[in-house]
Amino acid sequence: MTEQTSPASPQTLLLVDDEPSILSALRRLFRPCGYRILTSESGAGGLDLLGRENIDLVISDMRMPEMDGAQFLEKVRAGWPRVIRILLTGYADIAATVNAINKGEIYRYISKPWDDNDIVLIVRDALERQQLQNENARLLALTRTQNDELKALNTGLEARVRERTVELEQVNGFLNLANDTLKQSFLVSIKVFSALMELREGSGGGHARRVADMSRKLAIQLGLDAKAQQDVFIAGLLHDIGKIGFSDAMFAKPVPKLNAEELGRYRKHSLAGANALMPLADLKNAADLIRAHHERFDGQGFPDGTAGLGIPLGGRILAVANDYDGLQIGTLSEKHFSAEDAKTLLVKSRGKRYCPTVIDALLELLGAPHEEVGQTARIPVGQLKVGMVLARDLMARDGSLLLAADYRLDANLVREIQAYAKREGLSLVLHIRTTN
Repeated sequence: MTEQTSPASPQTLLLVDDEPSILSALRRLFRPCGYRILTSESGAGGLDLLGRENIDLVISDMRMPEMDGAQFLEKVRAGWPRVIRILLTGYADIAATVNAINKGEIYRYISKPWDDNDIVLIVRDALERQQLQNENARLLALTRTQNDELKALNTGLEARVRERTVELEQVNGFLNLANDTLKQSFLVSIKVFSALMELREGSGGGHARRVADMSRKLAIQLGLDAKAQQDVFIAGLLHDIGKIGFSDAMFAKPVPKLNAEELGRYRKHSLAGANALMPLADLKNAADLIRAHHERFDGQGFPDGTAGLGIPLGGRILAVANDYDGLQIGTLSEKHFSAEDAKTLLVKSRGKRYCPTVIDALLELLGAPHEEVGQTARIPVGQLKVGMVLARDLMARDGSLLLAADYRLDANLVREIQAYAKREGLSLVLHIRTTN
């Protein structure tokens, strides 16, 4: 007898009992659970069904004529070891139950009369456990197969390497070029991700790029080495990554308009951003700067309340660059300040909120704009050549990033940029570095 209760390949139960009323009660109990249910009134019938059907779990009564539950489940274990086995026992025969446990290796035994909730939970847990075991076995088999394929691939690669020993010099040259490209692509990926985040910022769009650019200029002004400049630039691009879960309504509010709950979330975003980047070893320094960019020089900031020179210099730089732009775009105040007014407000908080050294560097920078490193030339898109290096980011009409500064053009990129300009009807002129 078969009852199909779900069209989506449900798990199958086999109920074995010589009393039809017990089978009917169990069938009614499990029908709402979505299982496919098979029944048999004898152990022999149950074995026949096991030979013909794909069954996941068996529930068998202990006391049955001809073949009792212990004997039946022992045969199930021998023939179908993956099938989960549960024994129903209605009398206090400890020896028979122990025998069934030992020979049939049953998963559980349940005393009659049973509790409906208990037996449903036992079956559900047993089937979930079986699914986990099956999935584990599948993954182990897949891993072994993939390892075998990798071994075969490695063997083939070793043979090819031996055959091409004479080309090692050329290969090493290609690897060095690939490594440089990877580093360049890593920075481009960060810029693209930053640009995607800024699509939510509305009037504040471009904030991360401006903060990153200002932070790098301040780092140069303060004499930081190239690695530190790179770290503070990346931190600038990603400093608001912890806001990625903010609602659109919260994004639209300046900080003074946030309610208590929103302000609590806002005060955690620098920590959330740092934690998000921690798994990436190359971004650990940038993550530390992101964590510190809302600390104050007087120790009244967040998340750690660090003060003075205990705040990383990059974090102090980022704080100044972030607030300088934030005052102008209206994220820190309901009013949008001019660049001059924003600078004045920052100077008033020199030594309190902001590091005096960084504020002095800002004043020097704004008084005498920092020149781009090296000489640059304006090159029309039609005159681009392979090997040229961008001196500035190449932006689309909507403000999204197409290519980052410092990217070296190859033949494919030249063709793509020229095709883009033609498709959009643009007379593009790119800033190209002439000296490095």
